[in-house]
Amino acid sequence: MKKISLLLCLALSSVVLTAQKISYIVSFPNIAHHEARISLTASGITQKNAIFRMSRSSPGRYATHEFGKNVYDVKAFDKSNKQIEINRIDADIYEVPAHSGFVRVEYTLFANHPDGTYAGIDASSIHLNAPATFLWMKGADKSPIDVKFNLPKEKNWTISTQLKQSNDSTLFSARDMQYLMDSPINIGELYWKEWKLSNPDGKTYTFRVSLEATTNQEDLNYFAAKIEEITKQSQQVFGEFPSFDYNAYTFITGINPYVQGDGMEHRNSTVINIPVKFSKDFFDDVFAHEFFHCWNIERIRPKTLEPFNFEKSNMSNELWFGEGFTQYYGELLLKRSDFTSFDNYLNSVAGLVNTKENTPGAKRFSPVEVSRNAVFVDAGVAVDKSNYTNMYTSYYPYGASVAMALDLELRTKFQDITLDTYMRAVWKKFGEKEQPYTVTGLENVLADLTKDKSFAGNFFSKYVNGHESFNYAPLLEKAGMKLIQPGAGKAWAGLLQFRAESNLTFAAGTVIGTPFYEAGMDVGDKILQFDGKAVNTGAELRAIIDGHKPGDKVTVQYTHRETTINAELVLSENKRYSVTSFEKENLEVSADIKAFRESWLGDKTK
Repeated sequence: MKKISLLLCLALSSVVLTAQKISYIVSFPNIAHHEARISLTASGITQKNAIFRMSRSSPGRYATHEFGKNVYDVKAFDKSNKQIEINRIDADIYEVPAHSGFVRVEYTLFANHPDGTYAGIDASSIHLNAPATFLWMKGADKSPIDVKFNLPKEKNWTISTQLKQSNDSTLFSARDMQYLMDSPINIGELYWKEWKLSNPDGKTYTFRVSLEATTNQEDLNYFAAKIEEITKQSQQVFGEFPSFDYNAYTFITGINPYVQGDGMEHRNSTVINIPVKFSKDFFDDVFAHEFFHCWNIERIRPKTLEPFNFEKSNMSNELWFGEGFTQYYGELLLKRSDFTSFDNYLNSVAGLVNTKENTPGAKRFSPVEVSRNAVFVDAGVAVDKSNYTNMYTSYYPYGASVAMALDLELRTKFQDITLDTYMRAVWKKFGEKEQPYTVTGLENVLADLTKDKSFAGNFFSKYVNGHESFNYAPLLEKAGMKLIQPGAGKAWAGLLQFRAESNLTFAAGTVIGTPFYEAGMDVGDKILQFDGKAVNTGAELRAIIDGHKPGDKVTVQYTHRETTINAELVLSENKRYSVTSFEKENLEVSADIKAFRESWLGDKTK
């Protein structure tokens, strides 16, 4: 009897839970001034006090954002349309203390920043990121949701979103709050292009590009063909597409001067806004990067981000992998698609080597440690100065530099194992099952794949949990790439970053380890004399430095606030790397080198 009663109670609680429903109506009575009027109806409320709040974080972002600052004129009503009490109990939190299970909350939203993180409302188009748009009710996380848009009747607008569309082209639904918050929306005069691709099991998915731009259908078709190629190259890495909800994936794209630049991944869509005039020949690795996320981060999901907390920042140990490895593939897939030249890719390789070997953050802190700092730097806003120059390296290029190191190591040490192979193994272990992973889990997959626990342990110890230098040179040579230091043997004092309006006043903090830093100079200091000579321009300073060699000691006179300081400075050399091809160095490009290049950088769809 107790067992039956328990089951009955569980069944009844399930009925109560599913009876809760959230509905939004979004209207634009003051669209010229960037306002929307939004109605949120909550029915089947079981909580004594109904709490409504704005998010403070957003999927794909890790810092806090004050979305609540743009919500005002908040009112509440009962089922008979009678206004009832609603109290603002925190800056972005509202409480309805008494209700009969039904509450309708109405509020005004101001939005004038159309990117992928915030929202933009204009008479020309509408961009809505859900956390920046929708109040939500605490405790109704699992309730089904529908969203209705009342669009201006004179507009010939369509709506682009990953939300499920009903027979009504302006009515959409989400299975729960997490899905709604992960679903961006673009409304306007959009150009559309679709194509279909299949998985090895024969299941077919529809891919869509919606483009807000000044263009024509023919040019969009040409442009969309490039995105289609990226989707194909990405599929080859993992062997299959994810199981997209509603069998569709949407590139929500704005390429025009009126958007704010952003690329933001979501489960079955991505927002890519680029503030330039559209050209069919334009392309950017952001399309590859964001699409790659539909595997890596959307389904290959760090345990530290599960579930995503919309009330605070979300710290993760694994952004070096989720964002950094994705950054590596973003540029690699452009090369495999033949959308960038070999020489341009060499510049990308050099950038990653310099990130790992020549940025203070990467020399002092591990990829895991810098990942945790995302809560402060990922579009985070503060007015005070930071010391990021000397203690932080972005987990995007830092993680990408680790990805390239691992790719080259695997290609050299193990037969038929590459980073592609590893990503596929991670997908099978975690992503396909949507089982959250940890750093240790990633290490274990590498050990299982290579059947070399020592290799995996050493790599993670040195380059993931640690920050040791990596010897790229011999591995790059296998691809016919030569690592060189153009500044070797030439005198150098540090980066010459001076304010335009005041010659030789440092515009930023000096970098640890450089002669400027070691001599005590920092942001705001002004150089007066160098090596006993008065200097007024960067060109004059550079000419004096060029007349010396590394190791030379020179005097420097500079001002710090009201004080004139005389110091000694020891010139060094610039350790930055560049990468050139064997062809340009007149070195032999053997058959083995050509095969290595093709395996690494070649088209995988053939």
